[in-house]
Amino acid sequence: MTDTSANTTATQAAAGDGQSGSAIPQDELARLTDDIIAALKTVYDPEIPADIYELGLIYRIDIEDDRAVKIDMTLTAPGCPVAGEMPGWVENAVASVEGISDVEVNMVFDPPWTPDRMSEEAQIAVGWY
Repeated sequence: MTDTSANTTATQAAAGDGQSGSAIPQDELARLTDDIIAALKTVYDPEIPADIYELGLIYRIDIEDDRAVKIDMTLTAPGCPVAGEMPGWVENAVASVEGISDVEVNMVFDPPWTPDRMSEEAQIAVGWY
C-alpha cells in the first residue's frame, strides 16, 4: 500500500484486503474491524504518549473466515525496550474482542516505521503538530 496513514492502512487491511469473498457477513466484519481497532487503541507505547494504532505501528489486520485475526505490526525502533512484550499486549487486547477465535501477531520491520506513519491525533499527543 502506498498510503502511510495508520488509520487508512489498518482499516483497509481489516475491511478490504482479501475480504471481499469473506464468509463473515459484512455487518459482522465491520463490527469486528471496529472492535479490533478499539482494542488496539488500548495498547500504548510506553515511551510515547499515544496508542499503537494512532502511532501507525499496525501494518495489517486480516480477519479470516474462521474469525482468526492475523496482525502485522512494527515498533518505533527495532531495539525498543518492550519489543518482547508488545506482541503479547496486542494479542491479549485483540483476543478480548467478542467473536475472535484466535490472534496471531507477526512483528515486521519492513518497511521501517517512521514518524510520518503517525495520525494527526498521535502527532498532537506528542506535540509534533
